[in-house]
Amino acid sequence: MNETQNVFVLGLDERNEQTLTEACESAECRFHPLLSVEELLDANSLTLEYLLDKAIEELEAFPDRIDAVVGYWDFPVSSMVPILCERFGLRSTGLRAVLICEHKYWSRLEQQRVITEYPAFDIVSFDDRVPPGHIGYPMWLKPVKSFSSDLAFQVRDDHEFRSALDEISKGIGRVGAPFQRLLDRVEQPAAVREAGGEACLAEHAVTGSQVTVEGYRTAEETVVYGIIDSHNYPDTSSFHYYRYPSEVPSDVQRRLVDISERVVERIDLRHSAFNIEYFWNEDADEIKLLEVNPRHSQSHAMLFEYVDGTPNHRVMVRLALGLEVEFPHRKGPYAVAAKYFVRRFVGGRVLRVPTDEEVDALERQMSGCAVDVLVEPGQRLADLAEQDSYSYAIASIHLGARDQQELTDKYERCLRSLPFAFDEREEAE
Repeated sequence: MNETQNVFVLGLDERNEQTLTEACESAECRFHPLLSVEELLDANSLTLEYLLDKAIEELEAFPDRIDAVVGYWDFPVSSMVPILCERFGLRSTGLRAVLICEHKYWSRLEQQRVITEYPAFDIVSFDDRVPPGHIGYPMWLKPVKSFSSDLAFQVRDDHEFRSALDEISKGIGRVGAPFQRLLDRVEQPAAVREAGGEACLAEHAVTGSQVTVEGYRTAEETVVYGIIDSHNYPDTSSFHYYRYPSEVPSDVQRRLVDISERVVERIDLRHSAFNIEYFWNEDADEIKLLEVNPRHSQSHAMLFEYVDGTPNHRVMVRLALGLEVEFPHRKGPYAVAAKYFVRRFVGGRVLRVPTDEEVDALERQMSGCAVDVLVEPGQRLADLAEQDSYSYAIASIHLGARDQQELTDKYERCLRSLPFAFDEREEAE
């Protein structure tokens, strides 16, 4: 590639701008922000048409050639990318394939055609008093489309079932309404059309080790380049950390790759990165697919950089530019890496967070360490966006190490070096 390529990134933030630059030689690409992170991720004031119009206006005002539009965030970014690429004649997967992935019910219907590794599921009505008979407790209730794990509830009896449905019904339109307008743009099977974008899905809860398959598909082939383990805080459904490389047995990894290839090819996801989340129950040696995401995971970017030598952002950019994807294997400085989520399980108001100077000092003292503080003094944790239904993420810590013991030691040192303070009185009131 001789000329510098102009790549527009929806919601380009400081951390990922640095990661993108490391993933692609500076002589290859010039990255341009397209809309702000705050505009794109504010679920309380989401107006998809406004965001698309503003993005088009910014692109049309650009005086030079536009070579790619990319994004690594969930909805609405994942759906905006194919719309904008079609508008400007750029390479991308189709909107329909993206919506199949993002509509949890539609995705399950397509999975049924090529695999058997999925939990029992069905659409439920907000008027239902009890769940469908073929889905036993415990189960998950969730919108067919939401942000992160927002409005997802694990329920264990009829009372919790009704309470969760009532809670979901109050907030489902925030994302469901704009999602429905996207669905109206594409051809849908009758069952999906009947369910719509503001429906609730019930799925039998599955247990086991959580793993994520990262890969990409060109027009001709599907490639998996990494498998990541996910670990929850004990006795919760809240993520504690991602770990790479995966520790699940090699035969299980081969099965995960095979299932992923069949599903991605069925959905007809092309010129796109993907990540697919699974549970593997070791006792039963049973795999269950959780969900398909039509993008790479920016949360895993530094894990790949630490272990393989380049962030997975490189896959996204090279696919968008129509270039051969060249991704190294085990060329990084560390044997293992993790991204930890520091969480609070009670609410309150933030009184103190680590200063920039404290974070910088920690990162200088500890090699293979990068910290992002996710809250600010004065914020109420209950007001934070992009949270699951049970906890609040207050910081994330990326670490690289020689082995698991060193990884754990580094994390504990980080916790001791990052002072937070909270006022819980508001929560009690």
